[in-house]
Amino acid sequence: MKRNATAVWNGSGKEGNGHLTTQSTTLNKTQYSFNSRFADGVGTNPEELVAAAHAGCFSMKLSFVLGAAGFTPDVIETKCDITLEEGTITNSHLTVAAKIPGINQEQFEAAVADAKTNCPISKLLNTNITHEAVLG
Repeated sequence: MKRNATAVWNGSGKEGNGHLTTQSTTLNKTQYSFNSRFADGVGTNPEELVAAAHAGCFSMKLSFVLGAAGFTPDVIETKCDITLEEGTITNSHLTVAAKIPGINQEQFEAAVADAKTNCPISKLLNTNITHEAVLG
């Protein structure tokens, strides 16, 4: 399986602007710029997209890990915070809250650790990955 996205950039790094389009067209000429990346400008940015990818991938992997252990989650909600410092992504922090009938804290923590290590986006990122997990 292959997926793709296209970025078009016009102009200089600081004054220019661009847009992103994904294969599915979920993003369709979605605006991004210096201000949307480094200030409070309108539009998306690469770090926000990495955060969405990591949160989504982790949540789905956690569901698979739980299923393999005999649990079906009612809900998994994951927030991902990406830290960009001096041009490098230095951390991806996952905050997960889940409702999973019949699971105990130890089983939940083991499943979270497995998903954090083994989701494809975690494997892709060359950065420190941390997490918080709340079982509700």
